[in-house]
Amino acid sequence: MSAVTSQEASSSAFPCSYHVFLSFRGKDTRKTFTDHLYTALGEAGFHTFKDDDGIRKGEDIKSEIAKAIRESRISIIVFSKNYASSTWCLEELVMILKHKTLGHIVLPVFYDVDPSEVRKQIGSFEEAFTRHEEKLKSETVVGDKLSRTTLNIAPNLVGIHSRVKNIQLWLEDGPSNVGIVAICGMGGIGKTTIAKLLYDLNFLRFEGSSFLENVRVTSQQQDGLLRLQKKFLSDILKTTKVKLNSIAEGTAMIIKAICCKKVFIVLDDVDKLDQLDALLGVRGWLFPGSKIIITTRRERLLGAYEFYKVHRLENLSDDESLELFSWHAFGKCCPNNGYGEVSKRVVSYCGGIPLAIKVLGSSLSGNCLNVWKSQLDKLKAIPDSQIVEKLRISYDSLQDDHDKRLFLNLACFFVGSDKDSTISILDGCGFYTVVGIQNLVDRCLISIDESNTLVMHHLLQQMGREIVRQESPKEPGNRSILWNHEDAFNVLREHTGTSEIEGLKLDMCLLKDEAYACSVFGDNRKRRYEEFLGKPLLSNLGGSLKRYGFTIFSSHLEPTDPENSNIPVALEVDAFARMNKLKLLQLNRVHISGPYKKFPKRLRWLCWRGFPLKSIPGDFPLESLVALDMQYSRLKYVWAGTKFLRLLKILDLSHSYDLEKTPDFSELPNLERLLLKNCTSLVEVHKSIGRLERLVLLNLEDCKNLRNLPRSICMLKNLETLVISGCPNLYGLLTNMGNMESLTMLKVDGIALNQSLPTNGQVNAVQSFIWPWRLKPIESPEISWPSLPWSLVQLSLGNCNLSDDDFPIELSNLCSLKELNLSNNQFRSLPDFIRGLTKLESLSIESCPRLRKLDGVPPLHGYLFFGANRLLEEVTCQVSHRPTTTCHLDACNHPETMTLFKLESIESVEAEIVNNLGLSNLQSMGNLTVKLTSWFGMLQRRFPVQVCYEEHIICAYIPGSKIPPWFNFKNLGSSIDFIVPSYLNLRIGGLNVCSVYEHSGDPKRDEPHTIISNRTKGLVWSHCPHVFGTAEDGEDTMWLSYWKFGNRLEVGNEVRISVYGGEFLNVKEVGVRLLYEEEPEEMCFHSAYGDKIPLQLCQFGNIVPGIVSAHQPSTKLYLLGFHENCKFPCKYCQHLYPPPWIPATPYDYDYTVECLASNQMMGWSFYVSQDLGR
Repeated sequence: MSAVTSQEASSSAFPCSYHVFLSFRGKDTRKTFTDHLYTALGEAGFHTFKDDDGIRKGEDIKSEIAKAIRESRISIIVFSKNYASSTWCLEELVMILKHKTLGHIVLPVFYDVDPSEVRKQIGSFEEAFTRHEEKLKSETVVGDKLSRTTLNIAPNLVGIHSRVKNIQLWLEDGPSNVGIVAICGMGGIGKTTIAKLLYDLNFLRFEGSSFLENVRVTSQQQDGLLRLQKKFLSDILKTTKVKLNSIAEGTAMIIKAICCKKVFIVLDDVDKLDQLDALLGVRGWLFPGSKIIITTRRERLLGAYEFYKVHRLENLSDDESLELFSWHAFGKCCPNNGYGEVSKRVVSYCGGIPLAIKVLGSSLSGNCLNVWKSQLDKLKAIPDSQIVEKLRISYDSLQDDHDKRLFLNLACFFVGSDKDSTISILDGCGFYTVVGIQNLVDRCLISIDESNTLVMHHLLQQMGREIVRQESPKEPGNRSILWNHEDAFNVLREHTGTSEIEGLKLDMCLLKDEAYACSVFGDNRKRRYEEFLGKPLLSNLGGSLKRYGFTIFSSHLEPTDPENSNIPVALEVDAFARMNKLKLLQLNRVHISGPYKKFPKRLRWLCWRGFPLKSIPGDFPLESLVALDMQYSRLKYVWAGTKFLRLLKILDLSHSYDLEKTPDFSELPNLERLLLKNCTSLVEVHKSIGRLERLVLLNLEDCKNLRNLPRSICMLKNLETLVISGCPNLYGLLTNMGNMESLTMLKVDGIALNQSLPTNGQVNAVQSFIWPWRLKPIESPEISWPSLPWSLVQLSLGNCNLSDDDFPIELSNLCSLKELNLSNNQFRSLPDFIRGLTKLESLSIESCPRLRKLDGVPPLHGYLFFGANRLLEEVTCQVSHRPTTTCHLDACNHPETMTLFKLESIESVEAEIVNNLGLSNLQSMGNLTVKLTSWFGMLQRRFPVQVCYEEHIICAYIPGSKIPPWFNFKNLGSSIDFIVPSYLNLRIGGLNVCSVYEHSGDPKRDEPHTIISNRTKGLVWSHCPHVFGTAEDGEDTMWLSYWKFGNRLEVGNEVRISVYGGEFLNVKEVGVRLLYEEEPEEMCFHSAYGDKIPLQLCQFGNIVPGIVSAHQPSTKLYLLGFHENCKFPCKYCQHLYPPPWIPATPYDYDYTVECLASNQMMGWSFYVSQDLGR
């Protein structure tokens, strides 16, 4: 979504109602000059605003004046002798001059007053301003003492400052930007607390402010919105005399009140758009520089607003959680002796949610250790009511029962599951799952991670389960879902189930009462099953769950002893007799006896891990199933003959070690996912697999005895993912793979592709489609070789024994390939075809023991992995002009990485470069060392002081706590502002930047980076170094860098330099030294403090070569050395205007982000603009 600057947004919202706005002192000129001017303008056809006839009686004069100025094309200011004596005239003047920045034309007229009196504020103007100053002195003192009362904020705000830092920077972003920030997150995460702190820190910066708390609750009360509007207006107008008759009237008054002043508004706990409309009206009425913060549980609430930023709150870290808990439980920052471990258990239960931490800390305070442990046991079964009440607000706000039931099903069954599989299953149960999940995401009740997995905070999950439990606290058989294993076991054992039950979950290994487990398994078997408790089966093949679809849900367990399956009879099929609404059934290691024809017939999802029979009985009702999951079963074959299962979409038989053959697939017309991973006895796949027209995923990984892949697989035109890694004995030809037009992922890892063809003509299936591409022909029977489909996006050839002579040569035709894995192979260098893969984003070449040189890598748009290559000596690669290209080279022999950076010991560096860095006496350094950290695999190593060359920037890290005295400008803190001075008409060529910082944590977590902003020219450079240094523990580090700017830095330019770090990096001081292009006669000048500052010549290359053409935009952001770990001070989403370090310009402009320093620069380009005439 495009964004515009605030001035443009404001201006474009108002049409031009007048040609001319007249500003004048009525006492001086109303009936003389101004009256004649007004008449003449009217006769000439100019529609002119004059306050005596342009405002209707009873209207808010100030609001109408401000509106008239905005809606006029030209303002004529008549300066007369008493003009400055009128505070009203001066306020008009301020409004006009602010509007001038939008292109508004201003024409001054001097009537009976000399222009110099106005310009220099002398004569009558000086007298007027002196009177105003005297009058306002007492008001200022009183105002400071009686400033608006701050809000009540809880003490011990642990971790809050790092969470408000980005928003605080946005609030301090000058008067020109208008914006809305929505602070989003689940209940109890601290949205209101953060909003209160930000309000207290900033409300005095604005002309008006208001904090409206509990908007959601108040608006639901009678006349609630009207009361909120009255408070809003009282705060902004600083009066208690506000009368409103309707919400519409209140909205209109609010618009008038905030359109002419810079205001700061916080709306707390908003959950509906009509609340925003009533309290803000149309956003275009906001005055430039106004700021609005909204706290909400709905992430998409502001979708109707064009310009906003979402700030999603993160949970507290473990350390922060423990500290906050300790303050509430012990009154100090750490636990008492003996309470450390149990405190960590409580903190772990809270999952980083401040509300839960505070509630449990306060409730446990003063109790003995036994009470603490008992409370923890209770929480596992029954959550704290105060926490549930707060969290339930989001659940209760869901718009209908459909979304509420969907949430409960997700909480009880599908947390940690693949989203696509879950959608298939729940759609089959009558849910509208796609839109329902989106609504839950919007309410912060669930999220989707990068691997397409459903993620829910466990306190929300526990809340959902508690809601289900409360349906019938004492009679589990009357609940809609039996999620508790003990309750489910009791209901099945005692036959107390009812027609209310729609879902049931029973894992015999997770029963709390050991007597249950022993009665079912016996002591020995029970111990064996305990070996795999807590081990989730989230299959990982090096990619996302979305692509693989390997798991349907996350909480199932892999047995370490697959032979142990002689489970004694414990439950009867009659226990399901009355559960005629049962649709979701999840069983683990459960044995059920009796005629299976009595099994529930309306099941949509049957997940029966450890199914004990050798085949599924013929009378087993499968007709309604959407998904059948029988992983870790004892099946030898699935069912006899064919079965018509028209609804079945997912069949997962993975880890069924006795399975010898697949079923006949001819009557499964809608099957989409077939998972047979690690079926080690599987010999063949039924030839009917080619009839599965809708199949998108086929996973045969580690089917070690599989010998046949039917040719019909090549008929699967909708197949997207094919995994046959770890199947070394496959035989048979795949002659038409090129016809698999939808195939995007192919994995053949672990299969040797360079062995000779068998003399009998029998060919390994994988070899059959790889061999024809080898660089050297192989003598073999004539075969018509296939080619890989051009649609491939991911290809994995890891551990395929490929050498320099055994590369497929046709991979260059894979025009869509983005990810290529060639790890664990035997080549010494990359083949030439790699250069032709122009869309490649990720290349993995790890653990190749013979690899010595890595070149020919195409420009990558993502990741280059080349770790654990012990012989690797040189890396030369082109880095894409995309935002990030990250290289990982763990355990390599520290190769020189061409085109990225170069390290050189300072003892070997030329003297002129040392001087450019601002260093003079190398001998004084002695044997100083620093720990250098590289983002290439996060390597850390201690070195003597090094000079790093990167992006035409030279930098060095040395131990030190004080900026050298020869730096022209210094400032405590992390930033410095200065105006480039004029000296002997010398041209400024560049800068030395010196910063001092301390690092209190792991260097891997935070790194410094520099932002230099030439505000005058609209240029910004951001340097995120690939290598940075830290001194010995407890010492400060001094970071020296040398920048040459050419003509991009001139006398009079306003410059800001900021050095940023993360939470554990504290920047103490920043200094700047100017560098000159010519040698001056006198090599020093005097600073403001009287010190003699030596001048330095600017040498070495410009950081931005002179390739910027004249037609390019003037506002730029240069990203130097950018990588995935760079942390900018703010993370701006696509809905917001440019970040605060981008200087605002008064007219339409192109805002371009470019990287021009060298051919490996990466970055992006975009622009924001709006036609003021539209």
